[in-house]
Amino acid sequence: MTDTTNDPTTVIDPIADPSAMSADAAAPRVAQESAWIRISRAFRNAPLTAWFGMITIAIYIFVAVFAPILAPFGEREIVGAQFEEPNAQYLLGTDNLGRDMLSRLIYAARNTVGIALLTTIISFLLGGFLGMLAATLSGWVDQILSRIVDVLMSIPSLIFALLALTVANTWIGRMDNPSPWLYTAALIIIMAVLDSTRVFRLTRAVAMNIVVMDYVEAARLRGEGLLYIVRKEILPNATAPLIAEFGLRFCFVFLLISALSFLGLGVQPPTADWGSMVRDNATLISFGVAVPLYPAGAIALLTVAVNFVVDWMLHRSSGLKD
Repeated sequence: MTDTTNDPTTVIDPIADPSAMSADAAAPRVAQESAWIRISRAFRNAPLTAWFGMITIAIYIFVAVFAPILAPFGEREIVGAQFEEPNAQYLLGTDNLGRDMLSRLIYAARNTVGIALLTTIISFLLGGFLGMLAATLSGWVDQILSRIVDVLMSIPSLIFALLALTVANTWIGRMDNPSPWLYTAALIIIMAVLDSTRVFRLTRAVAMNIVVMDYVEAARLRGEGLLYIVRKEILPNATAPLIAEFGLRFCFVFLLISALSFLGLGVQPPTADWGSMVRDNATLISFGVAVPLYPAGAIALLTVAVNFVVDWMLHRSSGLKD
């Protein structure tokens, strides 16, 4: 029998012999499998605190999206007397105007979380882009942007927000029949501008360590433009710290908006908001009624859940072992 093992003219059937498949042909399948394996392994190895945070956030999102279906009454509908105790019809009782507390609590999930999320997104788009722009161009552009941010950060955020919102609400109140959403738009813009200063500082610090890398210099020598360098070279390498900072900034914005609503300068009535709900029903605490604690608990629970997820993401991106 002739041995054809070393015969160069011998054709090996890859179907009959799977091990004969080339590495290039198998590479896409292996890369795809490894990506899914890494993702599934990350979720399997996630601690219980991270799972608690993700499940809680998912529940909040579900409630916010399907608020009109889940709420037994309308957001602004007066259904009973003032401060009725919890019963079979009103599971959490009524507020100071006779509106159902459970319905208001559900609608507030959409309003409070949605406003905080939109504010955080705008602040990251503004502060992140300007921070990368300052780090990439440097020179007088960096100096001007940094000094403006220093001036804004030198004033305490709460005092600055109270002053700006007082002026904005007074100006809007002089209009003929102003829409409640004008107050909300002013709140989002003011809070986004104030919070973008913190995002600018972090983004600039991260980008300053990236722009000196060889691949950025190579992109400049190739004649690539500013937007290409920011989008293709800097942003992908700054994603991990920015994602973690996004979660933290969302918590800070969420708590600050709730505090402003409690003080009467945040989300304006009749829009449901957890901070204003605590303020409107605070007098019930004196009578031993726990109704004001429900919106306060909703604020605290979401804050803790987001922090658990952010801590897990920071741990993963740092490369530390358990």
